[in-house]
Amino acid sequence: MKKIFLLKMMVLLLFVQMANGQNDFRNTAPKPGPAPKIELGKAEQFTLKNGLKVIVVENHKLPRISFQVFVDVPPTLQGEFAGYADLAGQMLSKGTTTRTKSQIDESVDFMGANLNSSASGVSGGCLSRYKDKLLEVMSDVLLNPTFPSAEFDKVKKQAISALAQDKDDPSAIANNVGSVLRNGKNHPYGEVTTEKSLEKITVDKCREFYQNFFKPNISYLIVTGDITAAEVKKFAPKYFGDWKQGEVQSIKFDTPQKPTATQVDFVDKAGAVQSVINVTYPVDMKPGTEDVIKASVMNTVLGSYFGSRLMSNLREDKAYTYGARSGLSPDPVIGFFNANASVRNEVTDSSIVQFLAEMDRLRNETMPEEELSMVKNVMTGNFARSLEDPETVARFALNTARFNLPDDYYANYLQRLSQVSTYDIRQMAAKYLSPKNTHLLVVGNKDDVAAKLASFSTDKKVRFYDVYGNPIEEEGMQVPAGITAQTVLADYLNAVGGKKLDDIKSVYLNMTASFQGMEMVTELNHMAPNKLDMVNSMLGNVIMESIFDGEKGVNIQMGNKSLMEGSALEDMKIDGHLFPERFYDKLGVKTELKGIEMVESKKAYKIQIEYPSGTKKTHYFSLETNLKIREIEEKDGTVVTNEITSYKDVNGIQFPEVVKITGVAPMPLIMTTKEVEVNGEMDASLFIVK
Repeated sequence: MKKIFLLKMMVLLLFVQMANGQNDFRNTAPKPGPAPKIELGKAEQFTLKNGLKVIVVENHKLPRISFQVFVDVPPTLQGEFAGYADLAGQMLSKGTTTRTKSQIDESVDFMGANLNSSASGVSGGCLSRYKDKLLEVMSDVLLNPTFPSAEFDKVKKQAISALAQDKDDPSAIANNVGSVLRNGKNHPYGEVTTEKSLEKITVDKCREFYQNFFKPNISYLIVTGDITAAEVKKFAPKYFGDWKQGEVQSIKFDTPQKPTATQVDFVDKAGAVQSVINVTYPVDMKPGTEDVIKASVMNTVLGSYFGSRLMSNLREDKAYTYGARSGLSPDPVIGFFNANASVRNEVTDSSIVQFLAEMDRLRNETMPEEELSMVKNVMTGNFARSLEDPETVARFALNTARFNLPDDYYANYLQRLSQVSTYDIRQMAAKYLSPKNTHLLVVGNKDDVAAKLASFSTDKKVRFYDVYGNPIEEEGMQVPAGITAQTVLADYLNAVGGKKLDDIKSVYLNMTASFQGMEMVTELNHMAPNKLDMVNSMLGNVIMESIFDGEKGVNIQMGNKSLMEGSALEDMKIDGHLFPERFYDKLGVKTELKGIEMVESKKAYKIQIEYPSGTKKTHYFSLETNLKIREIEEKDGTVVTNEITSYKDVNGIQFPEVVKITGVAPMPLIMTTKEVEVNGEMDASLFIVK
C-alpha cells in the first residue's frame, strides 16, 4: 500500500510540474535529427559506338520495364513554322517503312503495353516478357518513320482544334503570353504556335526536323525496371546500334533579361468574371548550381506547397482565390520565376498587392526557424515519396548525365536540404525575387479590371497584347466622332438585310456540329414576331427542345419538362425575335458603345448590351463589314462566346454560316449552317407550350 501511495504522489508531482510549465515536452518541438542517408538505386551507364548513352536502373519488385529514348534537341527557332517540332514528334508513331499506324497500335495493344512519341523522342513500357517485341516496334518507330500524309492531316487538324481550345483558356493564354514577355519572340522559349504557323507546316518540314535532330550522339536510352545491365548491353546494340550519328547544329541566342522596371501587361478576355494573374520574369539559374536547392526551399516557402505564404495569404486569409502558387525553374538556357492565381475581378488589384508584399517580405525579413523546419520536412517527405517510383531514379540519372552533375548530387540531396538556413532563404529571396523588375501579366475583363492596374507599372501604363503576345497598338483605336451604339447597330441591320428583315414571316435553320466524333444537329423554327422552337439532337435522338410561344416557354430535356421563368423567360421575349436588335428600344434594352477592340486581328466596335432583367452581353461589330463577329454572355459563372466567322446570303439576308461556340463544352463547337429557308410553310403547332 505504501508503494502504491508513493507512486501516486510521484505521478501527482509530475502533473504539478507540467502544469507549471516545467519539463513540458509538448511545449518544445523536437530537435531535427540528422538528415537520412539516401540509398538510390544504382544506375549503370555505358555508351554505344554511335554515341547513344545508355542508362540502366534495375528494379525487380514488379515484372515491368520502361524504355525511353530522350533526344536532347537544342533550342531552335521554328519561325513561321512554329509548332512543327511537336507535329514531327507525334508523327513518328504514325507509320514506318514496315508498319502502318494501325499495325503499330495493334501490336502495342496486344502486349498491354504503351508507346508514345514526341519532339524529344520515344518512350514505352511493358511486362518483362514482352520487352523484345516492344523494343522491335519502338526502334522501328524511332529509326524508320515515314510521315504518312493521311496521318499528318489528322495530326494537324487535331493540333488546330487543340489550339482553338487554348485560345479561349485564360491560363493557357497567360502561359503563352508569359513566355513571349519573358524571352521575346526571337528566342526559342518565346515562340508561340498559331493557326497561321500550323497551316504552313508540311510533312516535309516535319521530316526535316527529324533528319536534323534525331541523332544518337545527342540522345540517351534510359531503361528502368525488371532487367539487368548485362541484358541491356546485349539488346541495345541490336535495336539501336544501326542508328546513324551526325552533326547537330546548336545556335546560341541572346540571354533574356528582366524588365528594367515593373510593367503591367494585359490580355483582354471580354466577359471574364475572373482574372488570371502571373508575376513573371526570366531567371539565370542553371541546374545543379549551388543556389538551386536553397532557392527551391525559398520558393516552397513562398508558394510551392499548400501551406505556403501565398496560399495562406490569398486563400486562407483574404479568400481571394482557391489557390495561389509560385514556381522557380532552373534551365540550362534560361530559367524563369512565375507566381500565379485566378481571382475575382474586383480583387485583382488587391491580389497583386499581396503577391508583391509576400515577395518583399521574404527579401526583407528573416523567416522564423519553425517555419523553415516545417517546409524542409515537407520537402523531405516529397523527395522520399518520389523515390518509390523507380523512374524517379532514372530521371535523376538522366539529369546527372545531361547537366554534368556530381555523381552524388541526388544521394546527398537531403543532407544539403537540411543545411539550408534562414540566412540562405533571405539571401536567395534577395537574389531571385524581383518585385520591382517584373512583368505583371493579367488575363481578364478589360472593362472591369485594366484601369485599376496602371498604378503598379513604373511608367503608369498598361500594355495590351493579343492571345499570342503581339502588342496591340492603341493608335487608330479611338471611336470616330458621331459614332454611337445606335449608329453601329443601325449599320449592322442594314448590312444583314435592311428593310428586307421586316418582310420575314418565318425562318427555318438547320445547323450541325461534330461533338466527340458524333454529329449534333440543331434545328430552329422562327415565326414572327417572336415564336421559337429549337431542337438539339444527336444520332437521331432529341437531347433537348425549347419552345416559346411569345409569352411563355418550356424546356424539355430527356423527357423532363421545366417551364421557363424569371430572367430566362424575360430574356427569351427578346431573344425569340429574329435580329432582335431591331426592337431594342421598344423592349427596353440598354446599349453602350465601349470602344474599338481587336477581334482575331480585325477592328470591331464593342457594344455592351443590358436587358431589363439585368442580363449583360457584349457584342462586336466589324468596322470593315458592319457585321456582328462575336457575342459574349456570362451564364451562371460560365462565359459563353460565339465567334461568327462567315455569313450565308439567302435572298439578300445574311445569316451566320459558321459559328464557333466556346464555354458550353470541353472543346469548342463549330456550328455550320447547312440549310436556311425564309418564309416557307411552317406548322403553328410547333410553338404550342403544354
